[in-house]
Amino acid sequence: MDEAYFRKISATVILAVLIILTFLLVRPILLSIIMGVILAFIFSPIYDKLYKLIKLKTLPIIIICIFMLALIILPIWFFTPSLIAQSIELYRASQQLDLVTPLQKIFPGLFASQEFSAQVGSIIQSFITNITNSLMNYFSKILLEFPIFILHIFVVFCTFFFVLRDKDSILDYIKSVLPFSKEVEKKLFSSTKDITYSVLYGQVILGSIQGVILAIGLFLFGVPNALLLSVLGVITGILPVLGPSLIGVPVVIHLLIAGNYFSAFGIILFTVAASWSDTILRPIIVSKRMKLNTGIVIIGMIGGFLLFGVLGFILGPLILAYLIIIIEIYRSKNLPGLLIQEPAK
Repeated sequence: MDEAYFRKISATVILAVLIILTFLLVRPILLSIIMGVILAFIFSPIYDKLYKLIKLKTLPIIIICIFMLALIILPIWFFTPSLIAQSIELYRASQQLDLVTPLQKIFPGLFASQEFSAQVGSIIQSFITNITNSLMNYFSKILLEFPIFILHIFVVFCTFFFVLRDKDSILDYIKSVLPFSKEVEKKLFSSTKDITYSVLYGQVILGSIQGVILAIGLFLFGVPNALLLSVLGVITGILPVLGPSLIGVPVVIHLLIAGNYFSAFGIILFTVAASWSDTILRPIIVSKRMKLNTGIVIIGMIGGFLLFGVLGFILGPLILAYLIIIIEIYRSKNLPGLLIQEPAK
């Protein structure tokens, strides 16, 4: 065997082994690393403004890290016990929930058969019980695995710090290893930046704002388990089309069945206000950015959630968006079209 060929094969094998070992090494903390990168992207504009004022590279990041630490750790520390208690209370309430009687009143013809009504009620009851049980286990797991959770938070902050500090060097390094021409690189980075901005700010930030608006209504009208429902409202607010109505509508139905019409009307108003806030804020925040097709966003979020958990709501659409961008650039076609729309001029 030729010596040069043997060296080439050996180098390839060694490189492959090192890549596999590296993947196995970072796999347990991969989502934490990705979360740190996402946060660095979100806070990059704030860092740039602070850097212009302070003229120091590290101090603005320390200021942002302290703010983020207070924003993440303090609510988890103070609210997790309440969330566990409310999730247990919600689980117990779901066990005693009578779903058959309201269904028979609303759809008397469809649920005329007692046996059919019991079967449908049992299926819905099982579904609700599984959801509430999962919530209870999830919040309890945070306390049970708190040391591991702290390690993940540490990885997130370390990644955030170094990515934000060395973002220019990291981008230059990524460009140096990409197998594209300079023109393609420019299109690729410009398009991915616009789409990432659109997904993170247009879906995540705006969706969280919608959830917060609904949360204000839940606390204002004294809805039971308001803290837990508020957290769920912020999470579901990220989902396109449905958004906070996934929480608002069931709460309204519960209040109507309980005869609390005033609170039900109030939650309806806040649910509508949360939905309309997207119409008002979206043009201000992401009007001049490329927009990912809503169908792709929904598919990406559902698939991402099933694969990565809650973080998948962000990663799913981004992964699909980057694939579409690369395919369109490779085909030498204009990016705006069915899957990715150009902003209005």
